[in-house]
Amino acid sequence: MLSIVIPALDCADSLARTLAALAATGDAGVEVVVVDGGSSDRTRGVATAAGARVLRAEGGRGAQLAFGAGAARGDCLLFLHADTVPGPGWAEATARFTADLSNRRRAAYFRFALGDPAPAARRLERVVAWRARVLGLPYGDQGLLLGRQFYEDIGGFKPMVLMEDVDMARRIGRRNLVALDVPAVTSAARYRAGGYVARPLRNLTCLGLYFLGLPPALIARIYR
Repeated sequence: MLSIVIPALDCADSLARTLAALAATGDAGVEVVVVDGGSSDRTRGVATAAGARVLRAEGGRGAQLAFGAGAARGDCLLFLHADTVPGPGWAEATARFTADLSNRRRAAYFRFALGDPAPAARRLERVVAWRARVLGLPYGDQGLLLGRQFYEDIGGFKPMVLMEDVDMARRIGRRNLVALDVPAVTSAARYRAGGYVARPLRNLTCLGLYFLGLPPALIARIYR
C-alpha cells in the first residue's frame, strides 16, 4: 500500500485541489493521511470529506510529517505538501519506482512547477531543477517518495520547525535521489506576494544559515 502523508495548516482551498488530484486515479490501494497542525479554517472538514484520515500534530511541519509517517499503514510513503498538485501520470510513475527492487535504498521526487504563466516562474523552475539535480536538495514542494524500511533506516523526518526537507535529503544522499519526470504544481501565491527575486533570496539565506549551523527555530523567525 502507498500512504500519502500531507501536513496541513489553514489551507482548505489548496488542500481540496490536491486531494481531488489524488482521488482522480481511483486507486483503492492508496491511503491519504492529512496531519493538521491546528487549523482554524475548513482544512479538517475538507480532508474528512475527501475520505482522508485526519490526524492532529503541532510543532511544525517536521513534527507533522514524522507523526503522519508513524501512523500510516503503507509500506511505501509519499510526502506531499498541501498546496502541491501532482500532475498527470503521477500514480503510474510512483508505482514503477516502488516496484523496482533496485530502488529499495533510494527516494524519488517530482519535477517542481509553479501554477503561474509568468516567465519568472519558468526561471525559478530551472533553478530548482538545478538545485535538486546537482546539489541533491529537492524541497518538500517536490514531494518525496520512498519505502518505509528505507525511511526508518535513515531515521525518518525530524521534528524540526524548518529545514526538515533539507535535513532528510542530506541523509538520503544525492546519489540515492531519483527525479521523476512528472510535474508537481505548487501554488505560486507566496512568490507573487513575496516577489520572484526577494523570496528565493530569502530561502537561499535561510539555507545558508542552516549549513552554518544556526538552529532551525531561529532560522524560522527569519523565514517568516
